[in-house]
Amino acid sequence: MESGGQFERGNGFRRGGHVPHYVAGGGQGASTRGAPETFDTAGYVAVLDGARAAGPETVYAPAFERDLEQPLAGAIAVEPGVEFVITEGNYLLLDQGPWAGVRDRLDVAWFVEVDDEVRRERLVARHVRFGKTPEHAEAWVREVDEPNAVLVAGCRERADRVVRGD
Repeated sequence: MESGGQFERGNGFRRGGHVPHYVAGGGQGASTRGAPETFDTAGYVAVLDGARAAGPETVYAPAFERDLEQPLAGAIAVEPGVEFVITEGNYLLLDQGPWAGVRDRLDVAWFVEVDDEVRRERLVARHVRFGKTPEHAEAWVREVDEPNAVLVAGCRERADRVVRGD
């Protein structure tokens, strides 16, 4: 058995191009891109279960390519014999919908807490870095990212440990 671990990002499980893009101020029907329902939760759970099963097969997970704003299928290989997998994602602690079964599949869960203003500034900067205008980035953070952040913050108590990410 090889020793060591593997890192898997939850963003790779975003549903691809068929999810409508958000338009700031789009009103009814504007995308909820990045919201819990826009992820392939069943696929994520299948990868967690496959990695835990420790069978002879490599388990493949998608990665997320931020430049393309698209997931890349099979980009991460979880090889047989890996002792642990570290995964991250906003919704791992949700206790509702298809995400409700994820927490029980994690041996340990940490919640990274960041000051709200710092989080918003970092998100705006990231959106600008990947091509949005500052105005569009600020609207996106306010209208799309912020409701998701409020939802995630409500799951804080389900973590084994809370760490500061400032």
